[in-house]
Amino acid sequence: MPTSRGDTTTEVKPLPEELILASASPRRRELLRLLGLPFRVVITETDEQRQPGESPDEYACRLSREKARAALARAGTSALILAADTIVVDGDDVLQKPRDADEARAILRRLRGRTHHVYTAVTLLGPRRSEPHSVLVKSPVTMRSYTDAEIEAYVATGDPFDKAGAYAIQHDGFNPVREMTHCFASVMGLPLCHVVRMLRESGVIPRRNVPEACQAHLGYACPVYRSILAGKE
Repeated sequence: MPTSRGDTTTEVKPLPEELILASASPRRRELLRLLGLPFRVVITETDEQRQPGESPDEYACRLSREKARAALARAGTSALILAADTIVVDGDDVLQKPRDADEARAILRRLRGRTHHVYTAVTLLGPRRSEPHSVLVKSPVTMRSYTDAEIEAYVATGDPFDKAGAYAIQHDGFNPVREMTHCFASVMGLPLCHVVRMLRESGVIPRRNVPEACQAHLGYACPVYRSILAGKE
């Protein structure tokens, strides 16, 4: 796996617009920092209720676009807004953040030993685009056969309660995933190589080797970053 050499670029042009992350997620902030670009966070309130008949694809993309529009309205027309929304999908069901410990236990038992999908929609919106540009990333995730005792210990940490699907893929104590063959960062909430592609199209070039920095930070040898950057995924 590549190792991170840190920031190596010495001369970087200023960003054409201020970059804003429209998210309260500390995990998205953690990941976006790996680009080596200055940004600030704008947190907005959006109605996350799924609409009748709305597919998981449409649901994730709509929420991402609504977050971007709300942040742009607060930040001003000179800002470049990056927004994202992540949902966990099992069959036709969207598994939301658990409301209590019992629901967290039920979700984790449902996912145990099986493969589900995590959808992350990313939207870029700014003065160079009249309409939001959105990308949807679908990642298969296979859970390990963790025990009921492990579920109890994980629920007791409180970690599941602010997570869609009641788990964090990166949690060191629980380690819920048996097999991951797609974008690890996307399951955490921000598919960095897709973000790199979108930013480049808007004239913004990251200051770091993002695939290298991401893999070193996450401890994950990504099998798909080349195809993503080439626009094949």
